[in-house]
Amino acid sequence: MTKQYKTPTHSQHETFTDAREAVDHLIQLYNRSTDFLRKSFSTYLAGELPPGHYRAYYPEVRYTTFSYQRPDSRLSYGHVDQPGVYSTTVTQPLLFAGYLKHQIELLIQNHAEPVSIGYSEIPIPVHFALELGSPVDSGSTNLVSSGLRDVFDVPDIAHVNDYIVNGTYEPAPNQPIPLAPFPAPRVDYSLHRLVHYSATEPKHFQNYVLFTNYQFYIDEFCKLAKGLMQQGDETYKRFVEPGNVITQRGESEPSSGTPPPRLPQMPAYHLVGDKGRGITLINIGVGPSNAKTITDHVGVLRPHAWLMLGHCAGLRNMQQLGDYVLAHAYVREDKVLDNDIPVTVPIPALAEIQQALEAAVAEVTGLSGYNLKRIMRTGTVASVDNRNWELQDHREPVRRLSQSRAIALDMESATIAANGFRLRVPYGTLLCVSDKPLQGELKLPGMASEFYKNQVAQHLEIGMLALTKMSEMKPERLHSRKLRSFDETAFQ
Repeated sequence: MTKQYKTPTHSQHETFTDAREAVDHLIQLYNRSTDFLRKSFSTYLAGELPPGHYRAYYPEVRYTTFSYQRPDSRLSYGHVDQPGVYSTTVTQPLLFAGYLKHQIELLIQNHAEPVSIGYSEIPIPVHFALELGSPVDSGSTNLVSSGLRDVFDVPDIAHVNDYIVNGTYEPAPNQPIPLAPFPAPRVDYSLHRLVHYSATEPKHFQNYVLFTNYQFYIDEFCKLAKGLMQQGDETYKRFVEPGNVITQRGESEPSSGTPPPRLPQMPAYHLVGDKGRGITLINIGVGPSNAKTITDHVGVLRPHAWLMLGHCAGLRNMQQLGDYVLAHAYVREDKVLDNDIPVTVPIPALAEIQQALEAAVAEVTGLSGYNLKRIMRTGTVASVDNRNWELQDHREPVRRLSQSRAIALDMESATIAANGFRLRVPYGTLLCVSDKPLQGELKLPGMASEFYKNQVAQHLEIGMLALTKMSEMKPERLHSRKLRSFDETAFQ
């Protein structure tokens, strides 16, 4: 028996030479699809939906070119390399309006050809049509779980994947070439996961992201952010905490939102600036698994840069507690990304990130040139998946670390850098030496408290200043060509 599909009214693809008009049309099409699914789902829960299968489709951006003409070779994105038909499905176009406008605008400018906007053939799973984080009444659970697949489309793993960014995607004959690094269902999956892990809505995330593995940094960030809001700082418009608790500029207390009864696994905090130029700080906790999980999801937001600010074990005798380590290479023993990107793939340092970090350290500490070497060393950082590696026979790992010229060891930095490389998000690492296990220099309780009190504020200030410097660059400059493979998508 053939399924009877009930869908909203479809329209023909339309061509656009104006990026803003193209994005407005994407928003219109997407809203038509999701409104249809939400209303149908509400009626379904009430037990009043007529029989049939209710389906709506993602909108898509489609681009066709017949020319081999190459644009400015200095550009890392915004162009295609060969004739063909290119497309990408789109979700939440209002959330991604600035990103989409920029990408489409570059494509039109670089090739002097219009884009085509219309519906794709990929259905929207009903889960992804609902408002992010919206609950379903518990009394409806049996109804939802038992018959949902007969009435609506549900997430299909065939469309929720990283084939494009992993470089393993092979388009079927006569199928369009990918135009963007993630298909819409993959983006939707991560948007919902971000709400779960961070307890804040994706719209609050900024284009410049800090990851840390210590609550001390969160406490200092909140203290600083609330002070900036109370002072009416012009750089940031609002401060957002888990539960979407919002403190507006010029206010001393939150004006909206509800703190969650308990903090999520990886809480996020956002100093919101104009056009996403603010700073997001996420406490990822300890370990490479968390680091991969959160970057997998933040990556779909296409941030302009992310940095790891954390503590590490100093491996060299000349290092002091409190010294900084600016990573320029990584030894990957974290294992969590081995199936996505081979360990034989080098993870290069990105000049723009390194320069911004070094300049920020110099500005905050007041040291420069040769004197800066007193407190900061550039070198290789090793990341491992075993926090208690010292308890094993450590002769072999110590020899291996020495051969790699590693100067510091942690559990997250290589993961964040490697996933930035894989997902084409500029990355960097600035660590602070908190102990020296090879030399027997471990923090005693009193020493630890004093260390964190004195060092965290300066370390956080350096990270925030580095991101501020990056936000003053054009995105086209910050997104390095080092992150691009042989066959890249036009959208960054």
